[in-house]
Amino acid sequence: MSKALDDIDRDIIEMLASDSRATLAEIGRLIGLSAPATGERLRRLSDDGVITSFGVRVDNRALGYTLEAIVRLKPRSHHMHIVEQMILDEPRFVACDRVTGDDCFVARLALVDVSELDEILLPLHEHAETNTSIVKSSLLAGRLPQLDPSLRSAPKMGHG
Repeated sequence: MSKALDDIDRDIIEMLASDSRATLAEIGRLIGLSAPATGERLRRLSDDGVITSFGVRVDNRALGYTLEAIVRLKPRSHHMHIVEQMILDEPRFVACDRVTGDDCFVARLALVDVSELDEILLPLHEHAETNTSIVKSSLLAGRLPQLDPSLRSAPKMGHG
């Protein structure tokens, strides 16, 4: 079920998405509410399940991870749970989605060196087919979806 957000809710979410350390007083000052009123809005957004957590983004390079790889995995028959557990047990997998289509999982690896791929993927090959791509750069990361889907603009028609 979709939760209808008003302009104030959207402003709070956008501010927290850009700076999750902003204080209630800072947010309230920018949106024209008191800190207690802002806190009550934030509590309601959390209680309603709109905001599920607060986090931090890190630069993997600053931690020594110079490469990222995207791995598509297609488990062999009856090996789905084994592959899932192997992904969960390998800390260099930093994200993983179950997907539809030919593959069952699309995962993201943080790597110090490309040579780590064999160490990580060879044990998986007994249980799954893999297809790996090295990430050159990221166009988008962690962008919020449009907070009011009813305001979606019509598709733009290309000319040329």
